[in-house]
Amino acid sequence: MLIRAALSEDAPRIWSIIEPVIRAGETYTLDRDMTEEQALTYWMGSDKETFVAEEDGIILGTYYMRPNQAGGGRHVCNCGFMVSAAATGRGVAGRMGEHALAHARSRKYRGMQFNFVVSTNERAVRLWQKLGFEIVGRLPLAFHHPAHGDVDALVMFQAL
Repeated sequence: MLIRAALSEDAPRIWSIIEPVIRAGETYTLDRDMTEEQALTYWMGSDKETFVAEEDGIILGTYYMRPNQAGGGRHVCNCGFMVSAAATGRGVAGRMGEHALAHARSRKYRGMQFNFVVSTNERAVRLWQKLGFEIVGRLPLAFHHPAHGDVDALVMFQAL
């Protein structure tokens, strides 16, 4: 599996991964009705470094990295990860997570923070804990899940 910087020509394949996740509304606080243009502008914006995980020319997943805050908070990064439904359970998210941690260190970030991990996204919570993240905060009933109603969101952090 190759993890590389996303190119503008990857946008249609990235959209094919992020659209179903956005539409489901189960893991991200993004507007479920956002357009392709809005979603790609968000995911591939100039404020982010965007990557794809590719195998045999097929993009299996994507992630972005950006400073979590401006000014005095720029030394901590934030990321978002999505994997295609067809690649779920194949270790793509774990490989992208490892890549992100190494890339963050190479960029001299001193921490990585996930601001809003939906508590019902148990696979993600387990993966991030396996990769060394700790739950440092809980936002009670902060996310309206389409199937579970209001659920907690977690703040997860790892010092680099």
